[in-house]
Formats: sequence, structure tokens, C-alpha cells
Amino acid sequence: MAATIFPFSSEVAFVAALSSGMPELNALLFASSGNILAIILNYFLGYLLYEKTKEKLLASKTGAKAYGYGHKYGYYALFLSWLPVIGDPLTLVAGVLRLRFIWFVLIAGSFRIARYYFLTLVV
Repeated sequence: MAATIFPFSSEVAFVAALSSGMPELNALLFASSGNILAIILNYFLGYLLYEKTKEKLLASKTGAKAYGYGHKYGYYALFLSWLPVIGDPLTLVAGVLRLRFIWFVLIAGSFRIARYYFLTLVV
């Protein structure tokens, strides 16, 4: 739930799992796979909104410019998709822009795994 548009902190749940004695590898595996499945859900929600969103964006000068920037810098923006608050909407926008799915999963998913791995080092 945390990697979808619903407000929930996966980091808190992850740290709680580690604190309760769950092995680090198990916690990392479950948190990462759940988070990756959630960003895939976000991507496909955005993908379904493509036609309606594209029409509205291209109807205005500012929207068309934003759409162009999204296609030009969309993959680079995914490097920020691990961040709280802005990361999850970026995964939705990736679907709206119809960025290539495999690159989306590789970039955004890798950063999600790295975030949890970093937390295991800190906790």
C-alpha cells in the first residue's frame, strides 16, 4: 500500500519488521517485492489514463511543454522515484507518459530495493 497513492510509510513497517526479529534478507525481499508490485500498479493506473490525460495536456501550451519534458526527462525523473511524497506520483506519471515498462521497472525498482538495503545498514 505504501508505494501506491495511499498515505502509508513502508519504511516504518520495514523497520518494525527488522526490530521484531525478522531476518534482514526476508524483510528486504518482502518489502522490495511489495513495493515493486505497487509501483507497477501505479504505472498501469497511469497507463490507463493516457488518452484522457494526453488530450488535456496537449490542449494547452503549458501542458504540451510539460508533456514534452516528460518524454525528454522521464527516465531521469525516475531516479527520484524512491523519495517519499514525490516518488509515487512519478511512477504514475511514468505510466501516463507510457515510458518503456522494462526500463521503468529496472530504474524505479532498483532504487526501491536500494532504499530498503540502506535502511538495513542503518538499523
